[in-house]
Amino acid sequence: MVRGPERDEAQIIGAVRAAYAANDHQAWRDHLAAPRTALVTLTVTEAAYLRAPGGGLDEAKAAADVAAWLRGDPAQTVPGRLMAGLAERRLFGGGPIAIVPCDNLPDNGAATARVLLDFTSLAEPALVPWIRDNVSFVTTMVDRITPRTTPEDVRTAAALTGFDDAAPVVTEPFTEWVLGGVFPAGRPAWEAGGARFVSDVTAHEQRKLLLLNGGHSLLAYAGSARGHTTVAEAVADRECRAWLEQWWDEAARYVPLPPAEIAAYRAALLTRFGNARIRHTLAQIAADGSQKIPIRVVPVVRGELRAGRVPAGAIRILAAWIDHLRGIGAPLDDAGAGPFVARANDVREVLGLLGLGGDALVSAVEKSVEPR
Repeated sequence: MVRGPERDEAQIIGAVRAAYAANDHQAWRDHLAAPRTALVTLTVTEAAYLRAPGGGLDEAKAAADVAAWLRGDPAQTVPGRLMAGLAERRLFGGGPIAIVPCDNLPDNGAATARVLLDFTSLAEPALVPWIRDNVSFVTTMVDRITPRTTPEDVRTAAALTGFDDAAPVVTEPFTEWVLGGVFPAGRPAWEAGGARFVSDVTAHEQRKLLLLNGGHSLLAYAGSARGHTTVAEAVADRECRAWLEQWWDEAARYVPLPPAEIAAYRAALLTRFGNARIRHTLAQIAADGSQKIPIRVVPVVRGELRAGRVPAGAIRILAAWIDHLRGIGAPLDDAGAGPFVARANDVREVLGLLGLGGDALVSAVEKSVEPR
């Protein structure tokens, strides 16, 4: 259901033939084993990849799933389920396949490969060579705002289509999908729907992660602290809008695209963020900040510090997130926040967990957080 500034337009996606419950492990194994299955796409959120700070598998978070697999129980985590499906594919001679992650991770193809191979090395090491020889990992950048579906959305979709869909997808009119990689078993003609295939996704990935996603994090923490509940409310606040522009000025230095293209994207983002009919809640965006801040904000902070600058826009995001850890603004919903919450009263320690430090940065963030 495409939600424009004035009206909704609904379309039933005929390519979706069937849906299965997440715990239907037999259906998962059957589909992964089938030679006709050419690729698997993933949209599971950043946290579901179980990445440690260095990018590899967080073995502590994966330990229960590794143990479950070793005793013959179904795998439950994303790396575990991928491994289980690929083990079935090897067993039944399903042949090569592509894994296509669509989440907001830098170089998400390589990121997925790393956690999968790390998990497999622990749970089924004999499968590792087969994965290396038969599985490709495609890097992608997906840019489309999709707020969480509400009961009212379900009713609207039914009224527009005459079809009783329990899980309609609501999205903005803007859409962009950029992919780079190999599809050894073939792929759909996604370019017919506007997808772009490129040799290097990095520039488009950085543009989205830093400008859209980083901007979202700024509004989620700083905007919710000012009492706003949606992106549209926050971007309509003159103060939040100025903060957003300041962050974009800093982040744009790390987007390897022509200035005119970056300026056009920023202008488009303001229009997209201001679409009040897209009720994209700040609480939804604020979730799992411990996974998002390191990839959306920290690279800009490091780059600015190396250049001898203390970035006020990035500092505001860090400070607002620390306030969020202390209970200010949107409710805390972050399975990985424990170590940060335990240190939330000490800015230096929180920054240390992010791999950041230095007296100038610590002092600037301390001045920006709400007084304790």
